[in-house]
Amino acid sequence: MNRALFAALIVVYLIPTLGLMVYGLNCYVMLFLFRRRRQEAIEARRRILAEIGDPLARADLPAVTTQIAIFNELNVAERALRAVAAMRYPAGRHEIQVLDDSTDETRAVVDRVAAELTAQGHDIRVLRRAARTGYKGGALADGLAQARGELVAVFDADFVPPPDYLVSIAPFFLRDPRLGFAQARWGHLNGGRSLLTRAQSIGIDGHFIVEQVARGWNSLFMNFNGTAGVWRKAAVRAGGGWQWDTLTEDLDLSYRVQFAGWKALYLPDLVVPAELPETVEAFRSQQFRWAKGSFQTLVKLLPGLRRERASFFKKFEAVLHITGYGVHPLMLVLSLLALPILLATRQFAVPSWFYAAIALPLALSILGPSVLYVCAQCTVDPRRGWRSVFWMPVLMFVGVGLALSNTRAIVEAVRGRQSEFVRTPKRGDREVRRYGGAFSSVALMELLLGAYSLATVHMYVRYGCFGVVPFLMLYACGYLFMGMLSIWQAAAVRE
Repeated sequence: MNRALFAALIVVYLIPTLGLMVYGLNCYVMLFLFRRRRQEAIEARRRILAEIGDPLARADLPAVTTQIAIFNELNVAERALRAVAAMRYPAGRHEIQVLDDSTDETRAVVDRVAAELTAQGHDIRVLRRAARTGYKGGALADGLAQARGELVAVFDADFVPPPDYLVSIAPFFLRDPRLGFAQARWGHLNGGRSLLTRAQSIGIDGHFIVEQVARGWNSLFMNFNGTAGVWRKAAVRAGGGWQWDTLTEDLDLSYRVQFAGWKALYLPDLVVPAELPETVEAFRSQQFRWAKGSFQTLVKLLPGLRRERASFFKKFEAVLHITGYGVHPLMLVLSLLALPILLATRQFAVPSWFYAAIALPLALSILGPSVLYVCAQCTVDPRRGWRSVFWMPVLMFVGVGLALSNTRAIVEAVRGRQSEFVRTPKRGDREVRRYGGAFSSVALMELLLGAYSLATVHMYVRYGCFGVVPFLMLYACGYLFMGMLSIWQAAAVRE
């Protein structure tokens, strides 16, 4: 290898290293923003709630249409319909739309429960389309065109809203006529069921307890999370309506509405529990859709973001927000290049500080998210939240293990390749059908990457380069964890 090629290899290696450092350091920025206005926001929220008083005693509460998006959700459909019907709201001002695109027995369950709830006095309609055009986004658009409410609440079928959901969120739209959407926090119905669901719950809490709060309380761009939120119908239309040229129609519409001058509100104290994917294949499929959709949204909205009259910081945070899944191709490149870098540095005289320069940003990039997640858990449970530090290795394994699948998703998005909206199957409170579980070729590739990473670790130990070994072990364990868990769960389904 000549020196020019060696220099090029070093540059290629340093670019993703620095990229990971930027994302890692931004976690500390989010924590700072989270803490900076927390008390001020809490006090302001208390004043608003005191001014609102008893929502059910107000005669000016706007009419609400609640949409439940369903597609072959046999395990959870009934639970969702009954929970939405149990929400308290003034009589005659709450309409329920069941947007049912199902092609299996779910249709019969929906019809039976809807008929029963109608007989109880609930205003509920089941809307079905001849073709599943636009998937969820198309269903929401079709329902919006028929919605009678000024506000539109959206729920996925695996969410279970509390009875006071609507009366807790709708009054905020009365106070601010420019409020376009409000988002509640996701809770977890099955967060403690397995290592995988526990890791997911901690990761989601980090997003909803720290990141969404930091963005919402500091007037940064934030997103509607696809469910457990309420839209003002006028804002949806002003933002261009539901569109389905990306797999994350919620993220896309969120930004378009804010570009149109509407405001967003996040309510961290209003929690809507939901079910987390319990199989690796379901989780990987969900993350693939989110990763691909977020980069499709970036490609679509970047020109509009550049034209926005906003500060550089706000735009920069928006890019980091939308491209959050970009850490995965960066991690994949680093894990693949670690061995060639080692072999190349054995050929040329490389100072010892070079390895320290690599290890430092890697440490920052890994510790940043972990600190954010632990802080989020301590916010939820000040006395025992610190114990989540013991779950950080599992969370890291899951994050690294997704690198291959999510990199493929991002490449497809950048290349403009379209793909079907794949629903994430859920188990429900009573498992009528076991969805998914088949072993995929991605899992085999993850196992091969794990073996390659172990070989890389061996070579680094052999040459006495111990500083980077912990990070390389993280890559190896992450790939092997996801690959082996896929095999184990696939075997369990076949039994």
